[in-house]
Amino acid sequence: MRNNLTKKNIINSIYMQIGFSKKISEHILDDLLQLFTNNIKNSKKLKISKFGTFFLREKKARIGRNPKTKISSIIKQRKVISFKASKEFKNYINTDE
Repeated sequence: MRNNLTKKNIINSIYMQIGFSKKISEHILDDLLQLFTNNIKNSKKLKISKFGTFFLREKKARIGRNPKTKISSIIKQRKVISFKASKEFKNYINTDE
């Protein structure tokens, strides 16, 4: 069974823990996500201490092949987001509770 963390779950958590209204909690989360997005796009890197670093990297154009039809096509150059976890986060994940 999958247990995904959704935007609604985060808003409810902010609402329950801090006590702001759900509307204000939603605005806080939207502003935070917009801040993260803009920072990654503009400076190509977002470091959150004790969590990890998100960064943009370029993937070169290459030839791809559809495995079903065997037709080759060119995959365009593009930017992708990568994540590198911090040591603290890795240690937390690997500790037995």
